[in-house]
Amino acid sequence: MNMSGEFLMPEFFGRPAVEVARDLLGKHLVRQFGACVKKSRIIETEAYEGPHDLACHASRGRTKRTEVMFGPPGTLYVYRIYGLNWMLNVVTDRAEFPAAVLIRAVEGVTGPGRIAVAFGIDGSLNGRPASLNAGLWFEDGLKLSNEKVARTARIGVDYSGPIWATKKLRFLLTPKILRP
Repeated sequence: MNMSGEFLMPEFFGRPAVEVARDLLGKHLVRQFGACVKKSRIIETEAYEGPHDLACHASRGRTKRTEVMFGPPGTLYVYRIYGLNWMLNVVTDRAEFPAAVLIRAVEGVTGPGRIAVAFGIDGSLNGRPASLNAGLWFEDGLKLSNEKVARTARIGVDYSGPIWATKKLRFLLTPKILRP
């Protein structure tokens, strides 16, 4: 059931995380629960650029938790933070290069943990391709010019040191775009 949007294929995600994070703005996150479909525009993302990025989970090496990040682009990387909230990421770049994009906000839902609750996202999606079969996928949406996109430092990554904590790898729609 493709609700009129065009599915974003693995090739869309097969690029550097910073490009995918920026280009996901204005696209849609879609979740299907049986016959019910929930769809919302992505308005905030963060890029995690790979093993050299000290805020990226893969900077600590290949582990059971990060194994999914080494998979093909378009794979869902879903993990729990602080044992409480599920976080939705999508693997980017190429297989064996662990990079991903965190979905931070969609229209109507701000905060990655709240997105997980609103969209019924949990660990059962970890390692699955973003697809109709998984019940969670991404669809094309607005194409945004650079002046409609703000770039800031990521949130909550102070542990990564002064260089990586201040890199502008968080992307969000400028406030004027969000107003009707």
